[in-house]
Amino acid sequence: MSAIAGILVTAMVTPALAVTGIAANNSIGMFENLPSYIKPDALAEKTNIYATQSDGTPVLLASVFEQNREEVGWDQISPFVKDAVIATEDPRFYSHGGVDIASTLRAAAGNALETSASGASTISMQYVRNILVQKAESIQDEAERDAAYKEATRTSVDRKLKEMKLAIGLEKEFSKDDILLGYLNIAPFGGRVYGIQSAAQYYFGVNASDLTVAQAASLIATVNEPNGLRIDEPENIPDNQARRDKDVLPSMLKEHKITQAQYDEAIATPVTANIVQPSTGCQTANPIGAGFFCDYVTHVVKNDPAFGADEDTRWTNFKTGGYQIYTTLDLDLQNAAKSAMDTYVPYTYDFDLGGSLVTVEPGTGRILSMVQNKDFSDDPEVTATNLGASAINYSTDYAYGGSTGFQVGSTYKIFTLAEWLKTGHSLGDVLNGNAGTLNLSQFKDSCTGGNGGTYSVKNDGGSNPGNVTVMQATRDSVNLAFLRMAQKLDQCEIRKTAEAFGVHRADGDPLGENPADVLGTNEIAPLTMAAAFAAVAHQGLYCSPIAISKILDSTGNELPVPQSTCSQAVDPNIAAAMAVALQGVVNGGTGSQSNPNDGIPHLGKTGTTDSEKDTWFVGASTKLATAVWIGNVVGTVSIRNTSIAGESGGNVRHDVWKQYMTDADGKYGGDAFPVADRTLVNGVQVQIPNVAGMSVDAAKAALTTAGFDYQDGGVIDSTQTAGTVDSSSPAGTASKGSTITVFTSNGQLRTVPNVVGMSPDDAKKAITGAGIEAGQIAFEGPSGGNAKVTATNPGAGNPIRFGSDKLRVTTKAG
Repeated sequence: MSAIAGILVTAMVTPALAVTGIAANNSIGMFENLPSYIKPDALAEKTNIYATQSDGTPVLLASVFEQNREEVGWDQISPFVKDAVIATEDPRFYSHGGVDIASTLRAAAGNALETSASGASTISMQYVRNILVQKAESIQDEAERDAAYKEATRTSVDRKLKEMKLAIGLEKEFSKDDILLGYLNIAPFGGRVYGIQSAAQYYFGVNASDLTVAQAASLIATVNEPNGLRIDEPENIPDNQARRDKDVLPSMLKEHKITQAQYDEAIATPVTANIVQPSTGCQTANPIGAGFFCDYVTHVVKNDPAFGADEDTRWTNFKTGGYQIYTTLDLDLQNAAKSAMDTYVPYTYDFDLGGSLVTVEPGTGRILSMVQNKDFSDDPEVTATNLGASAINYSTDYAYGGSTGFQVGSTYKIFTLAEWLKTGHSLGDVLNGNAGTLNLSQFKDSCTGGNGGTYSVKNDGGSNPGNVTVMQATRDSVNLAFLRMAQKLDQCEIRKTAEAFGVHRADGDPLGENPADVLGTNEIAPLTMAAAFAAVAHQGLYCSPIAISKILDSTGNELPVPQSTCSQAVDPNIAAAMAVALQGVVNGGTGSQSNPNDGIPHLGKTGTTDSEKDTWFVGASTKLATAVWIGNVVGTVSIRNTSIAGESGGNVRHDVWKQYMTDADGKYGGDAFPVADRTLVNGVQVQIPNVAGMSVDAAKAALTTAGFDYQDGGVIDSTQTAGTVDSSSPAGTASKGSTITVFTSNGQLRTVPNVVGMSPDDAKKAITGAGIEAGQIAFEGPSGGNAKVTATNPGAGNPIRFGSDKLRVTTKAG
């Protein structure tokens, strides 16, 4: 039939074109030279994004599309639809070869003056036109796209001839059923609704297989003028019903596709829409707080070359590729995360309050939950008026739809801790934790050469804990101890260790490595910190975060997806020792309020930035690592000094983490962390030399020789000779490499001798002989005869300041 149609059309075009002024001797050649083959491209289909229920069942989070289309098979379409379109648009569909010659000849005269090119379009020809339009719409360049669309839709005889030639070629390659199926899947039904399945779902809330005669006829009526007859706009319903009742249903009856009874019933049925809005865009995932995770998935696709050569191509492929994206999101954990966030962090507040919670699975990098105290919306009109909505994902990097990050405070100390342990130190090493002014030139930096000047620092709350072990410094988050640890390390290597844990700034700039950065001044996303702590919890193995488990294309074939890359950030023994220290934070340290106390071991670290504008708790079990950030999105309001929903703001991070992890532990459980090497925990214990009475230089040499670091503790009141060493802290034993603080005597103290039982005169001689001035002695009681000393205040063996303190001597008659 196609061959015959080609011959007949070739013979037919000469008189048809001659009337239009085209020379007859050119007409046949022009037709013969037209392209004869067109291949249907993959249809633009909506992409669906899924989370996972406990039983593994996928649950739709959202759909993203340019054309709301779901391609279906032959058996998934009601026979009434097929019959309606054939009876109305092309009754001789199954008997012609792509062009209905009789209809074309009748239309030729009417179209001779090119006032219209309508009429005589078979289903095959309409399918060709839709294919050409689809191809035009897939062009990336806007000018090329507009030109191709105009060419595919312009009213002209030569465009009609091109359709004929391509329709004939199409019928040589495909069966009639395949052409009809392709037409029904590609056809526009108004707005962004394409294809019979999406049209059935959108307009009537049913699948294409379940359409009634009346519904099928109404949808087929729409294809004649999709935007003018779409029934989601009430003003169009009368025109749709008129075309249905005057053209579609009578044609079906005439062609014996329906019975008289079916016709009567359908005519009596008013056109009534049951509009079911499609899940479109990530905001539809907001009810479970997953709008931002959904948006993160879209940015993963935009940023990964696996989905196209550039971002525009990748985004187009995403919106039109009909992907089925199965994500790592665990609905149980997501619901628990949303519940915890909603309980403690309001969506709006007196200032721009932000809250984020994100969980990463140790050993896999799978992101299992992600929430914040906002609803996702990328509509500027919504976010401009609704402070509880945002397009900025607080959990992620700027390149993935996030902010430029937040200072992470003392959570960053774990990287100094890791480098400390890597370089042969231990948790038992002792350092001075008191506030002070540090010489920046004493901080080594093999990358930048270091800095000059001074840096005055205090501990949180102004505490001065004295000498502390690294274990205690971690538990209590002692700033000065960590800075003094950093003085013994290389700032460049601390940065490299952080990078080995996947840490990077959220804005894409390089990590800073100044001494202040030891205390967490780099601005980092919560997802990054969660992944870093996951590495500590999984024997030092860092796995980059991933959000996608599997992607199927529109044909059901599996596509490559971004994979987690895992690498050993630190040796497992180092990670085990880090876990020991970080468990202390949860068990009695600054993070004890976050402890679920549910029998599952946890590690973690608190973080609070300058002015308390950002507060953090990042922690993990062996199964889950979770970061919680509560802070200022913009501004510098003190979270600690703010009451949030009746709770002290500084505690909110703990409340959120504890409630969430209690629920999460109930599902995932957790094991004991690996046992750490004793030398990494306690260090090599060494006897500290007794340096009392030595010169400062001699004491420094003795301590250095024994393997300790000397630190000047300053001058104190002492009974030792002025300028000599009074004492050291600690004394006895300490781990090799510890800092021993040495205190120098000012010689201002004298030791009270034991004069009880002596006569007053003998007592006075003994006291002045001990270096105490006579003017400091105050006798109380008889002094003559047989008087004896019964007591002194201070008592024997106690110190007294030379020249100022009084020594009271009590006497009694013998």
